[in-house]
Amino acid sequence: MMNKQKFIDKFMAAFVLLAMFKVVGIIAQLFHESWWSVIGTLVIFLIVAFIILLVITALKNKEQSERKSGKRSMGGGSFYLETSLFDRIRNKYEELAEKYIAENDYKKAAKVYMNLLQDNYRGAKTLENGEFYNEAAVVYLKKLRNKSDAAVCYEKAKQYKKAIELYKEMEQKEKVGDLYKEINDIKNAHIYYQMVADDYTANNQMVKASLVYRKKMEKTEEAQKVLLKGWKEDKDAFNCLNNYFANISDLQNLEKEIQTLYETTPDYQKITYLDVMKYEFRKTPELQSVIRNIGYEIIAGKVSTRSEIVNELKYFNPDDEVILKDISRFKTGRNKMFRH
Repeated sequence: MMNKQKFIDKFMAAFVLLAMFKVVGIIAQLFHESWWSVIGTLVIFLIVAFIILLVITALKNKEQSERKSGKRSMGGGSFYLETSLFDRIRNKYEELAEKYIAENDYKKAAKVYMNLLQDNYRGAKTLENGEFYNEAAVVYLKKLRNKSDAAVCYEKAKQYKKAIELYKEMEQKEKVGDLYKEINDIKNAHIYYQMVADDYTANNQMVKASLVYRKKMEKTEEAQKVLLKGWKEDKDAFNCLNNYFANISDLQNLEKEIQTLYETTPDYQKITYLDVMKYEFRKTPELQSVIRNIGYEIIAGKVSTRSEIVNELKYFNPDDEVILKDISRFKTGRNKMFRH
């Protein structure tokens, strides 16, 4: 096993050789990068190389001092020295990157992370934090194969077409529609919104489909149609009917729809209709009389088979203590009847 001194000498020789190759490589970048970019990279490398040489020299002097004082290395010393040396070098890199960030020089900090610490993700994040969104997107895409973060950066950079292509590849149709809308390409925006609405409808998510029609495409009639479809086909029926009524702002139209839909509601959906009426009763005081009558009619039609439904009367008469007593007497009377 090599001793500490041999390791330090060999490490220094190898580092100097690698440094020479690195300098040549950086200078070669002049063929495809700008002069100032190459000079910046070269300056960072020379600073870091200088720091490393100082660390190695300090360790070498320390070892020579220990040898003169007669101290002997313990077993495994080379491994410990090697680990300690690389930790100290890495810490110097970290300190250098933090120094550049404190000075708002995010590009230099990113180069330290990527070139010296081999941490492309932190490099990309540093560029993104410094609002170098295009540069960050390139790192996410080419170094990390991360389309999602790359798309977000292109969007922040207002490179919408590049972001759109990535979102298409990831099949994020609603996001594609949003970005087409952002660049006023309404035709393509609606094509992708329609795909989203169709997907929701196919999965029986009628309320979500209606929101796409109403909020994204501004097609209120289509939104109402899909909600009515959900109600009639008993697919998330309560929420569909609830949202259908909520989208009607005109009181006369709302009253008409409440009456018309009730008249065409099959018996198996009457309980659901009653639940919606309870909600509408609290929400629309102007129509409480009409809604109460519908509620009474449904309760009267079901009480013979579902005696507990009589409790629903209190929702349509919240301040009437008499009706609460009537409900109590009704329940007591039925209990006596069943006991006899």
